[in-house]
Amino acid sequence: MTDSPKPAADHADTTSTEAKGDSKVETRIVTADEADMRLDRWFKRHFPDVNHSYLQKLLRTGQVRVDGKRAETSTRLAAKQGVRIPPLAAWAAPVRGPGQGSSKPKAMSDKQIAELQALVLYRDADVIAINKPPGLAVQGGTGTSKHLDAMLDALRFDGNERPKLVHRLDKDTSGVLLLARTTFAASKLTELFRGSAVRKIYWAVTVGVPTPYQGKIDLALAKEGGPHGERVAENKEEGKRALTVYSVQENVGKQAAFVAMWPLTGRTHQLRVHMAAVGTPILGDGKYAGQGAFLAGGAEVAKKLHLHARRLILPHPRGGKTIDVMAPLPDHMLATWKYFGFSPNLRDDPFENFE
Repeated sequence: MTDSPKPAADHADTTSTEAKGDSKVETRIVTADEADMRLDRWFKRHFPDVNHSYLQKLLRTGQVRVDGKRAETSTRLAAKQGVRIPPLAAWAAPVRGPGQGSSKPKAMSDKQIAELQALVLYRDADVIAINKPPGLAVQGGTGTSKHLDAMLDALRFDGNERPKLVHRLDKDTSGVLLLARTTFAASKLTELFRGSAVRKIYWAVTVGVPTPYQGKIDLALAKEGGPHGERVAENKEEGKRALTVYSVQENVGKQAAFVAMWPLTGRTHQLRVHMAAVGTPILGDGKYAGQGAFLAGGAEVAKKLHLHARRLILPHPRGGKTIDVMAPLPDHMLATWKYFGFSPNLRDDPFENFE
């Protein structure tokens, strides 16, 4: 694929409006790249703040229609169909389409844009991979004003579309984060991450050494509320199954270990909860292990989360090749590696023979 422009009807958002009182009803035309996408997923891409219940209400009352007909969240769209968009609540701001506005975010300086672009590990016409630094939230939330989702225009480069998130990393987790540069790639990558085609290898330091040195953790998890933000806990009755395989790469007696992990499922905080549950929490994870997540030591061992998305291996969304991206360790983890004498350059896949 190249980044050359396609005919307007197949590529750019085509819209029309009709007056309705003081507001306007909009019709958006489904592009070729959006063909066969579910209506709820299409809506989420154009109006990311619209939640599922609000969309269902709009569909139930006939305010959202496809080619003039009533539809459901699961309706599959076809290219050139028209989706009727009624006047929405003020908080449901639409995503700006290709070519609308500047590719340079007003809130970011040239220096900030350059710093963000310097994080790019891999880029082609469909995909961008960056090395997300620790401390940068992927999406906004309560009390989070700075997040990657608000900066994605800085990673547009020569593309016609704003990059799109297809998976997540915790705010304090560093490493490989994949972005889609086209709507087509976003749809394909989202499917890949929901399945088992993506190999995600994480590196961590644990307090204590997991036993056995290689194993699988099978522990159902469920989200729970709390005064200090979202938490996840073991819940055999109501939780969703979560599977993690791990392999101890190196260890310092019984004090600490360099552990590689592969989450076979993608639950929130899965690796952090699983390692805490088996008695070897990830270094710096006070959220799930309190003071048990810290080691006595000097400044060489930072009191930060030591969890890094080291490597992603997956099929390219257009087929024909494999994407294989690795991210170097952040400074605080590199210092800890040096302190314990761990090797920071292991390239072999520790789960190559896993079945």
